[in-house]
Amino acid sequence: MPRPRFLPDDFTLALVGVVLLASILPARGGFVPVVDLLTTVAISLLFFLHGAKLSREAIIAGATHWRLHLLVFASTFVVFPLVGVALRPVLAPLVTPELYRGVLFLCMLPATVQSAIAFTSVARGNVAAAVCSASASTLIGTFVTPVLVSLLVVRHHPGAAGAWSSIGHIMLQLMAPFAAGQLLRRWIAPWLARHGTALKAVDQGSILLVVYTAFSAAVVQGLWQQVPALALAGLLVVCVVILGLMLTWTSQSARRLGFSEEDRITVVFCGSKKSLASGIPMASVLFAPQAVGAIVLPLMLFHQIQLMVCAVLARRWAKRPQREPAPSSDRGAAREPAVGDAAEPRPDWSD
Repeated sequence: MPRPRFLPDDFTLALVGVVLLASILPARGGFVPVVDLLTTVAISLLFFLHGAKLSREAIIAGATHWRLHLLVFASTFVVFPLVGVALRPVLAPLVTPELYRGVLFLCMLPATVQSAIAFTSVARGNVAAAVCSASASTLIGTFVTPVLVSLLVVRHHPGAAGAWSSIGHIMLQLMAPFAAGQLLRRWIAPWLARHGTALKAVDQGSILLVVYTAFSAAVVQGLWQQVPALALAGLLVVCVVILGLMLTWTSQSARRLGFSEEDRITVVFCGSKKSLASGIPMASVLFAPQAVGAIVLPLMLFHQIQLMVCAVLARRWAKRPQREPAPSSDRGAAREPAVGDAAEPRPDWSD
């Protein structure tokens, strides 16, 4: 029996289920340290796998297209935060102060990796450049996101750690396992390729555990009493508005700068998306446990909206007439990644 089109994907349903579980049976008492320990291990494992799966050859293949990468990074770490701050008078009244703080955090996160590359591949964009931009965005975000949070969130909102303290925690909990995965990739990459399905379950299971821990702490502190239904509806509007503005910005700026259609597709998918896989672990490091639930709620909603909208855009671009790719404005930008490096043309819904 075919899956109904209106039914969300399995991972989205699992996310909803975990939120419901944490709302009904949150971790309490002596169970909290156990869950916290498991969450720490799960986050480290998640980033170890990210490091082991990321191909350095694919990054080098697209690294020469510096103008495209500069636009993507500016969109991710400059324009996105500016939109969140500049629209505060319009957007903040639609949500609670805690949810708006989560919206600001969302705007400061790095881009997705797997899903941005997969959508670019489906839409016949510049896959090599997408691999480079999306991967580098994750690395840069490890340092830039804590600084932005310190400047734009900590100064006006309690419950977040300082930039240097946050970078230290992230280096230890996220980047050390990531670096270990990169160092061991040469030996374990074939094994990872053979066990892709099982590893995807580990990847998604780690995120679900972090979500359960975050929402447990928030529910114990009275999250749902502080977030009325009207604020959730307002949050939906906020996410749609921000995504629409960023899709327009990335598309029009790439067009005005004279990028080819393939490069424009890459800019849109890499510069308008935010990573759930990076954002939830970062939130658990950057914010107090009782604040994380409200912080990641906007990210979870934005994540699902961006996937649905980008899937429509990718299918539309994929139907355009086939033609010879236009010469890129940067030498070597249209080169494909090495064999086996290109992402499977299906989004990773946990990214």
